[in-house]
Amino acid sequence: MRKDDCLFCKIVAGEIPCTKVYEDDDVLAFDDVSPMMPVHTLIVPKNHYDNIADDIPTEEMGRLFGAVAKVAEIKGVTEGGFRTLVNTGDHACQSVHHIHVHVLGGAQMNDGSPAAE
Repeated sequence: MRKDDCLFCKIVAGEIPCTKVYEDDDVLAFDDVSPMMPVHTLIVPKNHYDNIADDIPTEEMGRLFGAVAKVAEIKGVTEGGFRTLVNTGDHACQSVHHIHVHVLGGAQMNDGSPAAE
């Protein structure tokens, strides 16, 4: 299942190049073109779903999140730790409406709390 005007569907189809990190029959992982951390890899299902609330079959969701540990190991961030993030919808700053998991790491992160004054 593909959406013709979707950037990530075009990457999955090989129409747009990427720096591939991991691939299997169900998912593709590639480095983000605008990384927020030294390691910033995106994992996308090969089938198109707009976001995590898009009634994704449990098996496909499992395969998507099952790739996280593999990508973290490939990128060398399992020892120090890493963050996974899924933005859902415009208010959450989802810039590409094809569900994707961000794997972020390679440097110390803060906990996301507001800084004390």
